[in-house]
Amino acid sequence: MENKLQVIREQEIEACLIELRGQKVLLDRDVAILYGVETKRVNEADKFPEGYLVSLQVSEKQELVENFDRFKTLKHATMEPKAFTEKGLYMLATVLKSPRATATTLAIIESFAHLRELSRNLNILSTETDEGKQKTLTQRSSELLHELLS
Repeated sequence: MENKLQVIREQEIEACLIELRGQKVLLDRDVAILYGVETKRVNEADKFPEGYLVSLQVSEKQELVENFDRFKTLKHATMEPKAFTEKGLYMLATVLKSPRATATTLAIIESFAHLRELSRNLNILSTETDEGKQKTLTQRSSELLHELLS
């Protein structure tokens, strides 16, 4: 897979990630767009254990509609959307089989890995007193941020 394609995918994923119940998730409709399938296809995989897939409450859906223009179409949806956690996205990758699904899964893995490393670096940076280590962590964090945003 070309690196440029992966960077584009990571940007798309980062733009779709939302915080729900204290964790980063992707809504089923965004997952479907990323994988190039219909939302109902993504939701057919209903064997996800707790912690892999979250069904949004009505109030959570309403908050998304009020705070994000891209979710306005959810306002009149008859079914509550589902949100995939990182583990749920990995499990979904075993269900959806196509070259695009493989590329999307790899980009998702890279995005979450970069976000985790960036978060870890920022936490360490806030307590690190060694200036050399601070410089190294700052430089690596800057590189990660650039990868996620470029």
